[in-house]
Amino acid sequence: MLIVGLTGGIATGKSTTSRALKAQGVPVVDADIIAHQIMEPGEVSYKLVMKHFGAGVLQEGSQAIDRAKLGGIIFNDPDKRQLLNKCTHPYVRRRIAYAVFKYYIQGYAMCVLDIPLLFESGLDRLCGKVAVVSCSPEQQMARLISRNGFSLEEAEARIKSQMPINEKEKRATMVLDNNGSIEELESSVRDLVNDWKPSLFRTVGALVAPVGLLVSLPFARTSMCGLGTLCACAAWIVGSIFG
Repeated sequence: MLIVGLTGGIATGKSTTSRALKAQGVPVVDADIIAHQIMEPGEVSYKLVMKHFGAGVLQEGSQAIDRAKLGGIIFNDPDKRQLLNKCTHPYVRRRIAYAVFKYYIQGYAMCVLDIPLLFESGLDRLCGKVAVVSCSPEQQMARLISRNGFSLEEAEARIKSQMPINEKEKRATMVLDNNGSIEELESSVRDLVNDWKPSLFRTVGALVAPVGLLVSLPFARTSMCGLGTLCACAAWIVGSIFG
């Protein structure tokens, strides 16, 4: 199964791209959704956040964490941002790994990891290919102000807090230009899926290869045939992940 990383800048159209991928039958693992799930009362990350940040980050009259309050605390404080990352990132990674494995054993040819901080977190190393959704700075600013109700200064601060989009473009396998219409973006997504989706032969091979790996393991030390089978199966698995 090919693992594809999907990222972009704030308000460049990553969510629209994610929906278009789902419409093409491609499973998408959304890191933002997982980040919300692990912050629900009773979760380990929730308990860690409460321990380190206190009840001041809760919604009024509720046990739910107010993400806007928490965001306001960490936005201009790198130390507290790092502390929050330690409370959440390991648990997000675990759930991403579980979701990818679930889609793998279900026989999907391709799986997309929708991660805003894909490069910053180093999770791009798990991906065979990376798509970056991009648009002009003017489009990005206008969308952010319209969507979030930010002032010009607030929008500029949010954009500047992220890795520059041109840096992400340099590290991408493909850049999806979102300066046009939704229909144009959806067309680009269809092209991406058609170009990148592994064949049925490769998909089935990736499912069978682990079985061959396990079967050949006992014979790898005593038989050249067993060693060759072991290496071939391992290579097939790696190739199916990294395209």
